[in-house]
Amino acid sequence: MRGKFFAVRSDEYVTAAVADGASQSRVMFRHMLPSFTSHIIANLSLSIPTIILAETALSFIGLGLQPPTVSWGVLLQEAQNIRAVSTAPWILLPGIPVVITVLAMNFFGDGLRDAADPYKN
Repeated sequence: MRGKFFAVRSDEYVTAAVADGASQSRVMFRHMLPSFTSHIIANLSLSIPTIILAETALSFIGLGLQPPTVSWGVLLQEAQNIRAVSTAPWILLPGIPVVITVLAMNFFGDGLRDAADPYKN
């Protein structure tokens, strides 16, 4: 984000707005922000699934939420015991919503990014 912000800051239309006497806030919000809205959306859409996976992984290994709290990682924590998995394979089912949610958030964010800036690859 920071690198893209500095790259946009040196573009000709930003320099022209500054030379025209526009205030810093106007240059940032009116000229620069629309240029990297797609990058903001991409970063946010990749951060949310990462946070979900981090919480699930930490709870799965016992460093996150603890068993009275309901979480996908806590639900999957029982799956660490191979004997429990062999007798009750349905304890692996909470892994399916994790995968579906992470993929859905990634696809949704990708679609939002493409909609925000359809001309960039």
